[in-house]
Amino acid sequence: MGRARPAAANDGAPPERAADRSAPEDGRSLFREALTALAIFAVDPGIGLRLAARAGPVRQVVLDQLRAALPEGVSMRKMPTGISQAALLGGLDLSASLQAGRPVLERGVLTAADGGIVIAAMAERMGEECAGLLALALDLGTVPIERDGISAEAPARIGVLALDEGMEPDEAPPDALCERLGLWLSLDGADPRGAVDEDGNLAAGTILAARSRLASVRPDETAIETICQAAMAFGIVSLRVPSLALRAACASAALAGRRVPSRGDLDAAIRRVLLPRAVTMPEMPGEDATEDEPDDQEDRAPPDDPPPPDPHMSENRDPAEIEPQEEIDVGAMEATLPADLLASLAAMTRPPLQRAGSGRRGAFAERARRGRVVGTRPGDPRRDRLDVVATLRAAAPWQNLRRSERAESLPGTAHRPLEIRSADIRVRRHRGKTETATIFAVDASGSAALARLAEAKGAVERILADCYVRRDRVALVAFRGTRADILLTETKSLTRAKRSLAALPAGGGTPLASGILAALDLAAASARDGRTPLIALLTDGRANIALSGAAGRPQAMADASDAARAVRARGIAALVIDLSQRPSDQAREIAAALGGTYLALPRADSKAVSDAIAAAPRGPTPLGASRS
Repeated sequence: MGRARPAAANDGAPPERAADRSAPEDGRSLFREALTALAIFAVDPGIGLRLAARAGPVRQVVLDQLRAALPEGVSMRKMPTGISQAALLGGLDLSASLQAGRPVLERGVLTAADGGIVIAAMAERMGEECAGLLALALDLGTVPIERDGISAEAPARIGVLALDEGMEPDEAPPDALCERLGLWLSLDGADPRGAVDEDGNLAAGTILAARSRLASVRPDETAIETICQAAMAFGIVSLRVPSLALRAACASAALAGRRVPSRGDLDAAIRRVLLPRAVTMPEMPGEDATEDEPDDQEDRAPPDDPPPPDPHMSENRDPAEIEPQEEIDVGAMEATLPADLLASLAAMTRPPLQRAGSGRRGAFAERARRGRVVGTRPGDPRRDRLDVVATLRAAAPWQNLRRSERAESLPGTAHRPLEIRSADIRVRRHRGKTETATIFAVDASGSAALARLAEAKGAVERILADCYVRRDRVALVAFRGTRADILLTETKSLTRAKRSLAALPAGGGTPLASGILAALDLAAASARDGRTPLIALLTDGRANIALSGAAGRPQAMADASDAARAVRARGIAALVIDLSQRPSDQAREIAAALGGTYLALPRADSKAVSDAIAAAPRGPTPLGASRS
């Protein structure tokens, strides 16, 4: 007998029409989930909300729903992209100070939003300084005002709604802010048409009542243990995130009129706070083995892959005995590095202040003559652009004192309305983008040629294409025999770079120190010209030619380590791509001396590179350690 077909509500309808009806239903379910998260945020805005959605009608409906749900007196203030510190924190009210003859404080966005919600537009473009001030307000409920001769502390008990419009994986709000935003919500695929708030949680009266009950809701030991265990299972190491999840569970319980979060409240918090941040997924029991599986899996023979060659095969050979390989087909082996490797690694090796935005951006020049205005500083208006308002603000607090001094020294001059001195002059501070210059230092020695120089060439070609898309400058250094040669000075021409790479011969010794120093010279010259250099060193790390030109591995390795430390001392970002058949300790040691990222060139697995990039630690590396 045949199995009975499950009954369906759309029996008799064509398959394509059934799909058309089910897709909107999925979209409506997503939107209802969004409304539930919105209600939790409305009850306790201090939890924070990161809303991933492009500007459009769906996002606007969500914002309108939130505005309608908030009790009377709870404001929603929009914080524009690129807001200045003065506008964010507040400072001297120029007109009021001049009129009163004493410093008068003007409220900024954060202090004006006290007790309400700040909407951070285009949060993926937010700078670290602005994110730090928001984080301070979320942590302490106050902000310090230390500017224009004013030293004060103002209340800023706010909730933050970050509008994340990033399209690429590296376009995200700063980490300092994301960690403090508990609810992560995406509107991708959500459809507000026909979706209703079935439980009435977003009704203004419900939100007001839940707010009044929130202080009496207390999680019990079971709730705390459940949230902490879930955070550990998802690989979340931050202690702040489970605390935010507990706050979300309490807000959900307050909405339902409960004094203690139930299992459903905890599930809602885990789904909306912990799950979007999951690094690993917990293993379900029974996934790894079934009753039908044989017990002798460990005894199965491994695949008949040829054993890797001995990494020390060429260590004792004289460099001159290795025949040069003048022609290596770049297309002989497909490069296994992902196309966006350079952007990801460049973002990892930059200091945190330079990683606030997309990995495609260059570093910022703080003393640029052009670019976005990021503040003011004392200066000479003949060299930089005068900021009239900032100058008047600096002069205003001193007017009474200066009038008194002037009246004593020069009678009859006290009627002057304003006195500005050279110490009051303020000029604009600009932040301009700089170009990125990538210097490739390629090991073309015999040991590298015996390994995988063809794959290395292919990998460089992939990275060159990525540089061309971003309009980065590139340079090429090759080292072999007893010296390093600059094959290509900085250029934006992809054709010239590929031609120089294809003509790169191989063979001879490994003058690693000479190659690193040649790359350092190019990087230092690039930095002097205002660009941000990055050294990409492709080598197996087995140096055997010292700086003097003499053969000998111990001295050659010592020279290479000294050269690497010189690169690190100059603050130049670097990465090492190991060309060995198996990851070598020598290449790791060079990466550690450089203070850069270490990456082994995989056999044919680009996913391994992506995983290595995702797992690599961010930010500066302590002396004596390497990123691997």
